[in-house]
Amino acid sequence: MNAARSPHDPTRLESHFAFGKNWEAFAQSLDASRLETAKGELVALLGRPSFDGERWIDIGCGSGIHAVAAASLGATVLAVDIDPISVSTTIQVAERFGMSDRVSTRVTSVFDLEGSTQRFDVVYSWGVLHHTGDMESAVRIASALVDNGPDSDLVLALYRRTRLCGFWGREKRWYTSARPQVQLLAQGVFSGLYGLSFLVRGRSFASFKRDYQSRRGMDFRTDVHDWLGGYPYESIVHDEFVSEMSALGFRVEHQVVRYPGRTPSGLFGSGCDEYVFRRDS
Repeated sequence: MNAARSPHDPTRLESHFAFGKNWEAFAQSLDASRLETAKGELVALLGRPSFDGERWIDIGCGSGIHAVAAASLGATVLAVDIDPISVSTTIQVAERFGMSDRVSTRVTSVFDLEGSTQRFDVVYSWGVLHHTGDMESAVRIASALVDNGPDSDLVLALYRRTRLCGFWGREKRWYTSARPQVQLLAQGVFSGLYGLSFLVRGRSFASFKRDYQSRRGMDFRTDVHDWLGGYPYESIVHDEFVSEMSALGFRVEHQVVRYPGRTPSGLFGSGCDEYVFRRDS
């Protein structure tokens, strides 16, 4: 990605996966129970029951559900996304749950936030910055938006490194430019192989898919499309990433790291490691 380009430059979106269309479809299923789930996720993640008076920015707002969840817990939220469809979806979700007065939106890239004088109590970017094409710069820019208060947080979820990340990067680039019919075929192949892995392990694939939305927020098919198409794609190694964040003046306040000290195969992709960082005092 060329950070110098305008966020409205269509040439930058042409090579990116259409996350906005995926989130728009997903948002049709959002209801009060899903909002409550999102609120519970944020409360557990940040370890406090409300966000009254806090200023948030959600970088890569997607469906808008977490921006709306933070707003319903008392925050004032700026929700931004490079994809206009994601921004319009966030506006609709905020209206649906009566949070339009607490959620403002902007079509922009994280790179266009560089040098901004705005500061936020919480900078939230969940599963986004690894899709920018320059994750290192994106993390640095997001970090600079965190206020200097003792309780100000940088909240990130980023793909963990696997041994097959090189393959998945190439696959995602191919999938993003493939015709819809070819994408559907790829989804079927991936789902079939994934289901076969459950059979080999003596587990129920049907039960896994049935319970998927309660665990992941998306239904299984939507998430498969999201995974196969998530281009650009980068990933992190935990120890290296924490060291890089320390150099930026941040310490780990909370983390969920699934494979500390080792690199998984990534045969069926990668999940995200989750972090809450705070500025070193």
